[in-house]
Amino acid sequence: MDDSKIRNMEQFARVSGISRPTLSKYFNDASSVRPKTRARIEEALEQNDYRPNMFAVNQNRRLTKNIGIVVPYLSDPFFAEIARNLEQRCIDAGFWPTLFSAHGDSALEIEILDSLRSLKPAGVLLAPLGRASDRAAIEKFCDDVPTILFDSNIEGVGEAFIGSDNGQIVGLSVEYLCRTGEPPCFFEMPPVNPNAKKRRNGYIQAMEAHGLEPQVIRVEGKGWGFEEVGYRGGLDVIDKGLLTSDTVLCSNDRLAMGFLSACYERGLRVGHEKDCVLRVAGHDDHPFSRFGCPPLTTIAQDYEKISECSVEALFNLIEGGRSNGPRIESLFKGKLVMRASA
Repeated sequence: MDDSKIRNMEQFARVSGISRPTLSKYFNDASSVRPKTRARIEEALEQNDYRPNMFAVNQNRRLTKNIGIVVPYLSDPFFAEIARNLEQRCIDAGFWPTLFSAHGDSALEIEILDSLRSLKPAGVLLAPLGRASDRAAIEKFCDDVPTILFDSNIEGVGEAFIGSDNGQIVGLSVEYLCRTGEPPCFFEMPPVNPNAKKRRNGYIQAMEAHGLEPQVIRVEGKGWGFEEVGYRGGLDVIDKGLLTSDTVLCSNDRLAMGFLSACYERGLRVGHEKDCVLRVAGHDDHPFSRFGCPPLTTIAQDYEKISECSVEALFNLIEGGRSNGPRIESLFKGKLVMRASA
C-alpha cells in the first residue's frame, strides 16, 4: 500500500497550500471561486493525482449550509472579534453562519442549542460558559450535532477543543513584569469560566518558578460586567491599602481597564515612567485595550489561529464524520504586547 497517497481533503489542503475553506467552496460549487483560484485547484488535483470522495461530498451537499456560532457574551470585545473571524471564514467557504450569545445565562445557552437543532445545522462552533454550563446537556448536543468547542473547554466534551495556552500566556506576563520591575500581585474576581482558574494557577506556578511568593487579590463580583467589577474592586483595595506590590497583573483586559479607572479616580498615575506609582497589565489584547489611558500592556491571544483552526476542525468533522481517535485539543501561544501601562 502506498502510504504517500493523499486520502482526504485535509491532506490535500496541506500539500497543495490551498486553504480548506477555499477547497470546500470549490467542491460544493466550482463556479463559486475565482477563475484563477479554480485553475490553481484543478492543477493541484492533477499534480497530486487526488480525487475527492464524491459520495461523501454529495452527502454533505444534502446538509443545510447553516453553521451555528455560540459565544457566552457577545458584548465582550474578545468574543465579538473572534466571532467576526469565524463568521468570515464560514462565509468564505460558502456556509451561512448564525451568531448567538448566551449573555452569561446557562438556561439561555441550552435554549440556543435547542433552537439550533431545529435549524439542522451542518455544524456548530461553541464557546460554552464553562462553570455555569449544563455539562450533560452540552455533551448530548455534541453527540447529536457536529460541534467544535473553542476558547472555553469542558473536558472530554465534543470532538475537539481549540483555545489558548493560559499557562504560557500568564507565564509570559510574569516573566516580563519581574524582569522590568517589582514582581506582580494578581488581581482577579471569582472565575466565571475555566480560563480564569487556569490563569490564576498559571500565575501561582510562574511566581513559584521564579522563587517568589504568589500574591493573589480577589475582589467580589459576579456575571460578565468585568469593567465594573475591576473599578469597584480597585477602589476598595486601593482605599484599604490591600495592594501588595506596585505591579498589578489582572486576569483579563476588561478587569484591568476597570482597575485603571479606579487608579485615575484616586489620582494614582499608572505606567513605567519615573513619576508613576503603579504598573498595570492584563491579558487578551481585546480590541479596545490599546485605547486605554494609559494604553494597556497585555498578552495577545492569537485570534487568527484560533478561528482558523476551529473552522478547519469543524469542516473536517462535517466532511469526514466522527473519528475513533482521542479528542483533539489545540492550544495556541500568546504574544507580549508592551504599552505604556507597564
